[in-house]
Amino acid sequence: MHPAPSIILFTSVSGLGFGLLAFLCLGMPATGGKAAFFWFLAAYVLAAGGLAASAFHLGRPSRALKAFTQWRSSWLSREAVVSIAALAVAGVHALFLMFGGGGHALIGVSAAVLCLATVFCTAMIYTQLRTVPRWNHPVTPAAFLLYALSGGAMLAGEREIAVPLLGLLAGVQFAAWRIGDRRFARAGSTPESATGLGNPGRVRLLESPHTGPNYLTKEMVFVVGRKHVRALRVISLACACILPLAIFVVPAQGPLPAAAAVPIHFAGLLAARWLFFAEAEHVVGLYYGNR
Repeated sequence: MHPAPSIILFTSVSGLGFGLLAFLCLGMPATGGKAAFFWFLAAYVLAAGGLAASAFHLGRPSRALKAFTQWRSSWLSREAVVSIAALAVAGVHALFLMFGGGGHALIGVSAAVLCLATVFCTAMIYTQLRTVPRWNHPVTPAAFLLYALSGGAMLAGEREIAVPLLGLLAGVQFAAWRIGDRRFARAGSTPESATGLGNPGRVRLLESPHTGPNYLTKEMVFVVGRKHVRALRVISLACACILPLAIFVVPAQGPLPAAAAVPIHFAGLLAARWLFFAEAEHVVGLYYGNR
């Protein structure tokens, strides 16, 4: 699928923001007063900024409010509802920390759960799509949640928590690639099934159904070279997991190495998220002969 920058930023930045917000609501790090204000401000800028970036991918951003009306059947709508609830409950917890001298444990835990539920809803927007077999498996939401948790732990300065999360993330991301590479073939979709012309025998495209590109070919069909995939996988895994993990495991020489781990992780996250969309093959590509 077409890796739109707005969607890449949305899924990456909002995940980091909600991950950091979850840790703050659980008291990691313990903060209060003015310090709490700046910690929560940073988390809100990331979370809300990432959500705002998704609006640039809409054909008519003015209709974004309609996303809240279909929560019974749409994971996108559920994400919108849960994200507002998470930001609201986390805001109440932040007010307790800033003006009450301490947070409310129940409110903090509820806010953290809602933050992670938002990330889960974001992941399910893609996981539910049977037409994109690479995404349609349980490892997809696991990877989204681990990116949010590991990035949030690093932003919160929780090194002891970040280390095992980064190790687990490396394994889950590798598993997502391995599983995803086999999903399209196992789904059984072929040009014959896509066109419904399988009875006569093997089907091949004589010429394109359209004389020019359309919405489907622009959004659902994207081809990336295997050499580029391999290189980007190495870069993303190294930057998102291995290098930050090495920085945290090696005895720190001041705050600078730990601070460098965050932008390195974010660069790896962007590469992994670009691949997440670029490698995704929609079955509609079979109809256009673009697999």
